[in-house]
Amino acid sequence: MEQRGKFILMTLPEFAQWLDNNSFSRTIRLIQNHHTYIPGYTHFRGNNHFSMLIGMENAHLQRGFNEIAQNLTTFPDGRVAVCRDFNKIPGGIKGANTYGICMEHIGNFDTGGDIMTAAHTDAILEANALLCKKFSLVPSSETVVYHHWWDLNSGLRTNGSGNTKSCPGTNFFGGNKVADAEAHFIPRVAALINRTTAPPALLWEGLVNANSLFVRENADANARALRSLSRSTPVMVYEERNGWLRIHPTHQEWVSARFISRNTVPVPKGQIEITASTLKVRNEPKGDATVLRSLAQGTRMAYYESHNGWLRIHAYQSEWIAERYTSSV
Repeated sequence: MEQRGKFILMTLPEFAQWLDNNSFSRTIRLIQNHHTYIPGYTHFRGNNHFSMLIGMENAHLQRGFNEIAQNLTTFPDGRVAVCRDFNKIPGGIKGANTYGICMEHIGNFDTGGDIMTAAHTDAILEANALLCKKFSLVPSSETVVYHHWWDLNSGLRTNGSGNTKSCPGTNFFGGNKVADAEAHFIPRVAALINRTTAPPALLWEGLVNANSLFVRENADANARALRSLSRSTPVMVYEERNGWLRIHPTHQEWVSARFISRNTVPVPKGQIEITASTLKVRNEPKGDATVLRSLAQGTRMAYYESHNGWLRIHAYQSEWIAERYTSSV
């Protein structure tokens, strides 16, 4: 492992250990895959990892970013580098950054471009698998995603139609379409996870019933606090011990049981369809609340609560849309 400033260069085993040793406060729901296009393989000399990272950051600064856009970079020799703090939202895919980890793969993987090395192939697959394991994600085209699937102007997921980039490349593991990922890439990521770990045993699900609840590294009130959870945050319970609950399938992340309520099965109040061309999903039922993502016209879904002209569209989490831009189905 070698570090220069914020950049940490590691082998795959070192990266796996680094992930195990660190906890992150930001909710992660998807892993973004990108190729750099430029710089590509011809720019990599085997010993210039850091100069390439600095060059990419300078290019991102010139484009108006406040630092390098990606959280992680993979190299042709199979090494990986942590670039942007994992607790910071990346600048990878418009419309899909809030809950994402952005991973840039050095190279041009469009048809006729760079031929991916075996070491790089292993690094890309293993890094995706390690991130899925760390953040308890089941590999699918909803959790392991390509930049090509989002429209550059609207920030909406279009699965490749509209104004898009070819990123991570038209020849990236057999292609850049959703069907290509589902056939050639995602199964290989899933196989790496299944090779090393059995599915965690989920005991039950619950919700935080306190305004703020510390997650601690052991089942002890004096243990170090890793982060805090807000009221109504959903949790998965994998172990119970002396009034404490482990809420991560593989890591020591514990909360006090008295601040967790068992979920009842939510019943939708109705079905609605989006009538606006695009409709923002916000984290509170008010017009100036934080935007989580956007929904396209014609999208149909259930809603679980109505409040002052707003509809909650997630069974457990605080995700709201304006009711006036919907119609009942």
